[in-house]
Amino acid sequence: MLHRMVLAATLAVTAPAFGQAALNTQEQAAPALPRILPLREQARLRDAWLAERLDTVVPALMREHGFDMWVLIAREYLEDPVMTTMLNATSMRARRRTILIFFDSGEGQPVERLTVSRYGLGGLFAPSWDPTAQPDQWARLGELIAARNPRRIAVNVSPSTAFADGLTRSQHDGLMAALSEALRSRVVPTVELAVGWLETRIPAEMERYPEIVRLAHAIIAEGFSRRAVTPGTTTVDDLVWWYRERINALGLDTWFQPNVNIFRRGAAAPLEGDTVIQPGDMLWLDFGITYLGLNTDTQHLAYVLRPGETEAPAGLRAGLAAANATQDAVTASFRTGLSGNEILAAARTRAIAAGLRPTIYSHPIGYHGHGAGASVGFWDNQEADPRGEHRLRPNTAWSIELNARHTVPEWGGQEVDFRLEEDAFFDGRQVRYLDGRQDRFHLIANN
Repeated sequence: MLHRMVLAATLAVTAPAFGQAALNTQEQAAPALPRILPLREQARLRDAWLAERLDTVVPALMREHGFDMWVLIAREYLEDPVMTTMLNATSMRARRRTILIFFDSGEGQPVERLTVSRYGLGGLFAPSWDPTAQPDQWARLGELIAARNPRRIAVNVSPSTAFADGLTRSQHDGLMAALSEALRSRVVPTVELAVGWLETRIPAEMERYPEIVRLAHAIIAEGFSRRAVTPGTTTVDDLVWWYRERINALGLDTWFQPNVNIFRRGAAAPLEGDTVIQPGDMLWLDFGITYLGLNTDTQHLAYVLRPGETEAPAGLRAGLAAANATQDAVTASFRTGLSGNEILAAARTRAIAAGLRPTIYSHPIGYHGHGAGASVGFWDNQEADPRGEHRLRPNTAWSIELNARHTVPEWGGQEVDFRLEEDAFFDGRQVRYLDGRQDRFHLIANN
């Protein structure tokens, strides 16, 4: 116990240093809401990003992995997760059957982009099917591929990740039937193109991503205040639905239901549902928004002040510092080319050597909340996992998600999990939090 008390006192002052692998700027306590763009401006911005991505990311990935053709096929309401991110802002969904073709002639020319559909998709793909001349869409696809005679044709088929498994069985059968025997032998199921496309962030996106995270932080701070919480009256579910209503009122979306728990002295497990929030409670929130096609994923902690208090008890503050120190261990372990499993092992070694009790479950973020790329641990598995075999690449966005178990003396030595999650960017050299990170509690007044 003495060792734990000394550790708590140390963490309350400073966190172990794990080098300069992360830029840990402090986030604002109650930031103002950034301006949310009108839908027309959002569409214009997103289409500009998409055009740049199609011009740069796709050719780089195809050439890196040795594919001269990539074919994506999706039916209306049964979307390939990659195709949905390649359609312009006003197309939104596949129509009937939408087919995209990328072809690299290898002659120093830009990668050709075709769509075998009735629609031009905002001018980003050349319409290449006239049903009056060739009523059979599959036959037209076969003609286009045969005319280009590719060496390796990538398709999104993968047992290892849903992000690269968007080609359904019926559409795969249709594609293969449209090809000659020689061309069928060149079709290659691949993960690299789909995952690489989804996980890669371009500079133009990263100029705006901090603003998107700032939006999330501002909404979180509003909810963790007397604006949304009246101690002794407000329930956990009241606060959950306050967040849902606030997101909706701002014209934003969320990709999951906000989750709020109470950690209370003497409670054997986190409290939820119709439990009333009381002074002395520590509140935990898991929260995400979707804006401009990109997602956030944040976990923050708040403390409800008791009469006479001006800050959270020292034991709770030490627990938050322990979680910050665990974040440092994770971000210090990021190295280009390491697998998610290797990053997990290195981070746990660092954290445990510093006297911390970590559980690490960080993940990529971007087009999807739980994004494509290298998973770094899971809350229920701290060992190597097949989902952690993907290797870390530069220019990827991350949710640094974890918890640190810590003893709280003021709560009678109760063991508490301090859960944090912040969004960050890895540029190939270091991790940078997009809008700082929480290192102090949101404080909710009791009167």
